Amino acid sequence: MLVQSLLGEFMFEVENTRKLLKAIPDSALEWKPSEKNWTTAQLASHVAEVYNWFPQTLEEDVMDMAAYKYDKGDVTKAANIVAKFEENVKAAQASLEKATDESMFVLWKMVVGSADPIFPAMPRIQVVRSFLMNHLYHHRGELVVYLRATGNKVPGLYGPSLDEK
Repeated sequence: MLVQSLLGEFMFEVENTRKLLKAIPDSALEWKPSEKNWTTAQLASHVAEVYNWFPQTLEEDVMDMAAYKYDKGDVTKAANIVAKFEENVKAAQASLEKATDESMFVLWKMVVGSADPIFPAMPRIQVVRSFLMNHLYHHRGELVVYLRATGNKVPGLYGPSLDEK
């Protein structure tokens, strides 16, 4: 029941993420609001990448960021970021579909090259909700601001946007 609920939210939110990533034109990819921020391409690529974290989070009890490798691919075209997102979503969905309610209560931790967690170990469900899902929603909100700031249209995520009226 728990995993089915997560899967329902996951599928709904994947569609929202897809709409948002597809709304990014190539002309906005190099824009960033300040020197401290990522470019639109870097932020969009990170959103796509978070879906890559689902399999390891759901199938392993430890994620070692020192050993983590990820090929972002060519982020000079928005279509490439969307393609990477689609690839990552497929693997994330498969991992979530294999998960069990019981597995959601197993402790999970993130480390960086040692056995010491960078934050306290927590039940996997908490990691899925915060580290994965809420993390995605946070960065999608940033992408909405980036789209607005670059004069681009924002798709409706939870109903129509001002651009869709």
